[in-house]
Amino acid sequence: MFFSDVIGHNDVKQHLTESVRRGKVPHATMLYGPEGVGKLPLAIAYARYLNCSNRSADDSCGECPSCHKFNKLAHPDLHFVFPVIKSKVSDDYLPQWREFLSSSAYFNLNQWLTYINAENAQGVIYSKESDEIIRKLNLKVYEAPYKIMIIWLPEKMHVACANKLLKMIEEPPGETVFLLISEDRENVLQTIWSRCQPLHIHSIGNKEMVSAIQENFDIEIGEAQSITHIANGSYTKAVEMIRSSEDTRFLYELFVNMMRSSVSGNIKAIKESANELAGIGREMQKSFLLYSMRMFREYFVNNLGEPEMVYMNDYEQNFGERFSPFINEKNIEEFNEEFTLAYRQIEQNGNAKIIFLDLCLKATMLLRK
Repeated sequence: MFFSDVIGHNDVKQHLTESVRRGKVPHATMLYGPEGVGKLPLAIAYARYLNCSNRSADDSCGECPSCHKFNKLAHPDLHFVFPVIKSKVSDDYLPQWREFLSSSAYFNLNQWLTYINAENAQGVIYSKESDEIIRKLNLKVYEAPYKIMIIWLPEKMHVACANKLLKMIEEPPGETVFLLISEDRENVLQTIWSRCQPLHIHSIGNKEMVSAIQENFDIEIGEAQSITHIANGSYTKAVEMIRSSEDTRFLYELFVNMMRSSVSGNIKAIKESANELAGIGREMQKSFLLYSMRMFREYFVNNLGEPEMVYMNDYEQNFGERFSPFINEKNIEEFNEEFTLAYRQIEQNGNAKIIFLDLCLKATMLLRK
């Protein structure tokens, strides 16, 4: 991953390369921002640039021994930490991580967990990971100017792990650089956050997004522009939309079925909808709940008459012509609260039949407000 491979963010690239040229490299940086905007690709490109022996003003050379090792993500002074399952440490999944990263550096946690067959397990950076980090960083630099520790999603770090790392992050061994990549800064331990230099990574610009979509997929400019608008700055989301149009349609049909049964108030239809949702698997259930919350937002904004602020495809808009008025200022906050609660309960392996029956009944009451 080079800076040239990262979509957009020219201002951030310039900031990072200038920090290296001036010799002002922070010992710990927190790259934070929305999912899918390129934080991890930026971190890897920055790590490559730091250790490149023949770097140019704006990117790594790609030819030196360090760059050749970065091509395989196998540089001895490059270390990764990321959420795993089964109380293991990141090194146990390092071959899969390298393979996954090599296929695409733009992905989310659910995609990574699916890749390692996590099923219903939640990705965590377990407490024993801190011992591995401390051990690695206390070793001498093998062959590069810097030892680099990239921690993806520190918000998934066990509190015991985070607490053990406080001193290491505040006063790391010489020539050590921490790069932490967060999508939920509010849930990063504050004492970790305060020891890092924050670097906000904003959404990808529309022009850069359209160009990247057209370059990587056989899509006409009109469709690329529509996808860019709905993706709202997330390349991961744009790729998901392109590759998972069938899944999106499936989630839409589940949503429509649930809303129609709830509007009707028919108990038999409500139970059937709840049972259908209970049987689709936990990851798909979580995707459905997130999709539903997005639809509530879109239909509420649609009522405001601001089309440039609405992010829906054609069939979602068609359904909204009649359904949007049901989502209003009297129920929008409660819808968000109830579906967020259901998401947490599914994450905690709650009984899906009970959760979705309760949710469908609550939706029936809220739609009558």
